[in-house]
Amino acid sequence: MTDEWPTVELDPVRRLRVLAAAGAGRPLFAERRLAAGFDAVWSVASDLSGELPGLISGLRSFEVGPAADGRDGRLDGLAVSAVGHRERFEIVLRSGWCLMQSRVLLGGMAAAPEGDGTRFALLAGLRVPGAGPVQQLLGGLTERRGEVLLDRLERRVGERSRAPQ
Repeated sequence: MTDEWPTVELDPVRRLRVLAAAGAGRPLFAERRLAAGFDAVWSVASDLSGELPGLISGLRSFEVGPAADGRDGRLDGLAVSAVGHRERFEIVLRSGWCLMQSRVLLGGMAAAPEGDGTRFALLAGLRVPGAGPVQQLLGGLTERRGEVLLDRLERRVGERSRAPQ
């Protein structure tokens, strides 16, 4: 045997695509090439407190702070829905990569430069027993929701890039 195993580096979007493919059932996964540069796209996507409630309908607020247990490079989040439901999230947020999970939800975003634009992807799914059949049943609605979220992100990136600095 040799110690030289083949390796491959995946950009953040490809890593998120792998997570989606390995997920139970049929989680929401949407991907698009955006005309804006990476920095413009990621500045909107990574602004979880400021932008996430505008991107996700039904989300009133999303507060982010350092992980309570001091985990290095990790954050804690608190999502509050329009009807007042509260959900706590563990978050890993790095350049081009965001993975969030609560007891029942999984969410992720990834971005990678692509020419003069940016390849962007998002992932959302349930983390509860029986989620697979529910997500498969909602398949078409889930795909449409992913496109709506990408439309909103693209619009916000454009608005922010036109705003005076």
